Amino acid sequence: MDFDTVLEKCGNYGRYQFVLLLLYGCTNILSSMHYFAQTLISFTPEHWCYHEKLANASISYIRSIYGQTANPQCTLLEDIIDDQPVVSAVGNCREWIYDYESDYRSITTDLKWVCDDAFQAAVGQSFFFVGSIIGTIFFGFLADRIGRLPALICTTLTGALGDFLTSFVTALPAFALFRFFSGLSTDTVFYLMYIMVFEYLSPQKRTFGLNIITAIFYCFGLILSPWYAIWVGSWRYYLYVASLPALIVLIYPIFICESAQWLIATERYDRAVSCLKRVAKFNRRVVEEDVFTQFRTYYEQKMAEETKLNKNKDTFWGMFRTPRLRKFTTIMLIKSVIITIAFDVISRNMEGLGSSPFLLFSLTSIAYIPGGFTIILLQNRIGRKGMAFGSLFVSAIIVTITGFLIAFLDREQNAVLLAIMVSLGRYGVIVSYDAEAQYAAEFIPTTVRGRGLANIHVIGYGFASLSSYIIYLGHYYKPLPSIVIAAVMMCGALLCLALPETLNQKLPETLKDGEEFARHQRWYYFPCFDRSRKDKTVVIENSNTH
Repeated sequence: MDFDTVLEKCGNYGRYQFVLLLLYGCTNILSSMHYFAQTLISFTPEHWCYHEKLANASISYIRSIYGQTANPQCTLLEDIIDDQPVVSAVGNCREWIYDYESDYRSITTDLKWVCDDAFQAAVGQSFFFVGSIIGTIFFGFLADRIGRLPALICTTLTGALGDFLTSFVTALPAFALFRFFSGLSTDTVFYLMYIMVFEYLSPQKRTFGLNIITAIFYCFGLILSPWYAIWVGSWRYYLYVASLPALIVLIYPIFICESAQWLIATERYDRAVSCLKRVAKFNRRVVEEDVFTQFRTYYEQKMAEETKLNKNKDTFWGMFRTPRLRKFTTIMLIKSVIITIAFDVISRNMEGLGSSPFLLFSLTSIAYIPGGFTIILLQNRIGRKGMAFGSLFVSAIIVTITGFLIAFLDREQNAVLLAIMVSLGRYGVIVSYDAEAQYAAEFIPTTVRGRGLANIHVIGYGFASLSSYIIYLGHYYKPLPSIVIAAVMMCGALLCLALPETLNQKLPETLKDGEEFARHQRWYYFPCFDRSRKDKTVVIENSNTH
């Protein structure tokens, strides 16, 4: 009488699961607003060095004057004579004129992080991802010690507090410190809730339920976030909007239970039974007491046997001891780094593309919905390897084309075309990001799966601190971030060809299984093509028979 059997009797797709999925949706909204707050608070409007003769001039006139200079945004003028700018030979800008988007004040305009000081926003934002490394390790450890639900509450409030404190900064050191603090919850706020939903949801409903809820609610949070920012008019007020709703997690314990799997793993069988009884009551199911007695006995005996046999000696570092497993693990780590950086750069690089970055960010966020449906429709048809390779390869081509369009077209006149290309780029990288999680989970042997996935996430988020600097390359040449990230994604796509296919395969349980896994496969093996060849063979055999 294991957990899945008892949960089926208590209800694994009933009222309790609907409430759980609803709260999971709320967590997705909080997560989206938290993660992309760093993007919305640092949008930099078009700007020019201040000159007293331009104090009351129209934006179009200012643009025409500075359009005659080599570096319009950062050129200091000595005078303006007959509508001709006279460039100052000495000195740097200290004040700027901004073309505000709907009168929205960002941190870069308030703290004057433009021109020579534009790097400060990139440096501060990079600490967000450094914090995510420490946070993933710390809150992962905390979740194992005090439980998933308390750790979820702690990590959500920690991230919200970091955003709230960021709203008071006036200099780079404080900004970097509080972005680091905010980054502590980046990954854990999502995956701890994901784990609890995964455990209490019917296996047949997991892929659809989790992907659709994520696509819809995460997308909903991203679409509305820019308009919240414009509505409040200031990056400081927006951080209040992004952080204060996190207090809703304080009511989560009223509606949902602790992870029963964690309670079982830590031998808290009475609490696990209490949680299952609560689920049964919520779902209006009547379950006999004898079922819970058998459940408790089953796990007590199982734990005693495992203790006696002293199983589970495998460690994550053991994946580097044998050649094939070492190669696959290294590729998985590099692939995680590439996808995480690409996801962040493509999602945040919205400025200077001929349209409002707020509008562009909001509209292109719709890509999360078709991205979620794509995973559901194609993941089991073309295979994990085909999905990983195809999504990265196609995304790299789209981003490359976008880079060339930025370089050779007038961005103002081709704003719609660029918006479409950015949307396609976000769609591709969303599919890559979602596909990567399941691929890694299936490839890593069961005995080290939890630690392996955590380490892959940590490495990916650690290197994501480079994304701010890749975006900063646009200050030197606007298409450069697109060119760099396209090259990186193409390398990631080619690396995927060296990985084994996991679809319809017996997944490895131990490190020994992992070393021997898919040894017979060729690098060009894809289940969809193999199925086509088999179908053709059957047709030929049938025709020969007749």
